[in-house]
Amino acid sequence: MNYQLVIVGPLETNCYIFFCPETRECAVIDPGAEADQIFPLITHLNLKPVIILNTHGHVDHTGANVEIKDRYRAPIAMHQGDLPLLEESIQLEFGLMLGAKPTPRPDRLLADGDEVRVGQTSLKVIHTPGHSPGSVCFYTPGMLFSGDTLFCGGVGRTDLPGGSWKELIQSLRTRVLTYPEETVVLPGHGPRTTIGEEKENNPFLE
Repeated sequence: MNYQLVIVGPLETNCYIFFCPETRECAVIDPGAEADQIFPLITHLNLKPVIILNTHGHVDHTGANVEIKDRYRAPIAMHQGDLPLLEESIQLEFGLMLGAKPTPRPDRLLADGDEVRVGQTSLKVIHTPGHSPGSVCFYTPGMLFSGDTLFCGGVGRTDLPGGSWKELIQSLRTRVLTYPEETVVLPGHGPRTTIGEEKENNPFLE
């Protein structure tokens, strides 16, 4: 599997480096904080970031966007549904508490079904509103980067601005859980899991 994980920030956000082994191009998924922890991994793997992907607009997933963009000139991509979150005062205040920096507005707006090319491979955008209006997952055969939509044994919270329990459950049942059971789920926090394991054991999906 062509990814590396680095855990960043006080909320222990999973930042993933998804890369093409042939071209060494990579996508930086959810650089939430501590760019100085992300840079060495990119250098060690001899990678070239070509895009920054945010599964959603919460500051613990966007807090190092600006530093990654400034160093590598990589564009930021996010679903338009979360653009209002970038301006919310509560987000900005929370970011200060976490040591995160405000993110620039995205250079590319993602839509459901989009393909994001990374070298000779790609990620498919799956719009999964619920945790936030613009939450997305990224799928490549065998792997699903689920952001804060689905966790090992849990699901995303819906009590933040724009959250919706009804939409989250619909996203999970009609989108996420339709992928093969052996698909590895790489969440925004916590350990990885599989679609099959969550269908069988996740108490929120009963």
